[in-house]
Amino acid sequence: MGLGIGILLLAVGAILSFAVRDSISGVDLSMVGYICMGAGALAIVLGLIFNAQATRTKHTSVVEHHEE
Repeated sequence: MGLGIGILLLAVGAILSFAVRDSISGVDLSMVGYICMGAGALAIVLGLIFNAQATRTKHTSVVEHHEE
């Protein structure tokens, strides 16, 4: 889930930074785009780190048989 959100934030940030030429008074859309791209890159890196940690864990199960 973190990777998908990261890619979405990167795409939205790139659109705001490079493709949108409109302006809103008091809001710098290119800066908002750069912030979204930074947050997306951070989300991708954190998602990759957490996925790498999850694949290195081992799960063992103990099955006990009781015969009467």
